[in-house]
This record gives sequence, C-alpha cells and structure tokens, in this order.
Amino acid sequence: MKIGVLALQGAFAEHMAVLRRLHVDTLPVRLPHQLSGLDGLIIPGGESTSISRLMREYKLMEEIKAGSANGMAVFGTCAGMILLARDISDSDAEPLGLMDIKVRRNAFGRQVDSFETELAIPALGEKPFPAVFIRAPVIEQINGSVEPLARLDNTCVVARQGKLLACAFHPELTDDLRLHRYFLDIAAGSQ
Repeated sequence: MKIGVLALQGAFAEHMAVLRRLHVDTLPVRLPHQLSGLDGLIIPGGESTSISRLMREYKLMEEIKAGSANGMAVFGTCAGMILLARDISDSDAEPLGLMDIKVRRNAFGRQVDSFETELAIPALGEKPFPAVFIRAPVIEQINGSVEPLARLDNTCVVARQGKLLACAFHPELTDDLRLHRYFLDIAAGSQ
C-alpha cells in the first residue's frame, strides 16, 4: 500500500511519521504526478485558504478529484476536512467538493481556545480516542451517504462517505494510531 500526504503546508510531516510507524510506504505530495499510483491521500491540518490556493497553483485540485473518482481514498484532518467539503459556510477557500458535507471553520474559537478531549468513536472500538482540537472546524450539515462517526457536544466531528474520511481534529499529534489504521483499512477496501 502506498499513501501520499499533501505536503504544501501544515502538519504533513507528523502524518508521514505516523504512517512510517505503521510500516506504510508514504511520500510527500507536492506535484500532480506524485498522485499516480497512490492508494490513499491524507490532506493535513494547516491553513485551509493557503492550502487551497497552493493546490490550485500547483494544479493539484483536478488531479485529486480524478484520483478520488478512480478509487483513491482521501483522509482530511482539520483544514483537510474543510477542503474535502462540498460547502464551507465562512471561507473564501475553494474546497475540493468531494464529500457531501458543509463545514464551518474555527468553530471552537481561536488558537488560544484549542483543547484536548477523549472522544467516543465506535468504529475504532470502545476505548475513547484522544482528540486534539486546534482552531478546529465542525460539520454543520451532512447530506447523502455521509455517515457520522463521532460527535462532540452534539456536533459531528468525524464522518465517512465511501472512501472519504474527515475529522475536525489532529490525530497525528497523539500516540493513538487507530484512526490512521482505520483510514488504511478504507484505502485497502477492507473497511
């Protein structure tokens, strides 16, 4: 299995470190040709407007959409979730529009309002997941075949639609590898 991590801005190195711990072949993706042959792509947290602009500048938007249409799994964390969305309620960022969700940026406040919490994600088992929320978005609306996987204060913060996975927090900043393993299972078609 080969998983790329969009490496234009944000927490890409941390995701790559997690994938290496899971003994997965991983590479940074900065140019369209680097998407070729990937089983999955992680779009990390960072600044969604900057990542969106850089994806357009480096001509990655259409290639990521085409890869997803051809079966490549895509996992968006924090800003990556924003960019996976079909609609963003409060941003000029151009999303990929792959996942049938509407998101709102910075839903929990500014950087100083960042927090960690234990989150129930039944798809990962009974043990709570340590979720790190940093200027995190939320899913305001779920449409179509999107399945909510976890909620915080009655608001959806993890969702899945086919081979697309989105979470509002930063799983790469914890030692818990279960969410990345879950994504790998999606990419492999076993989940």
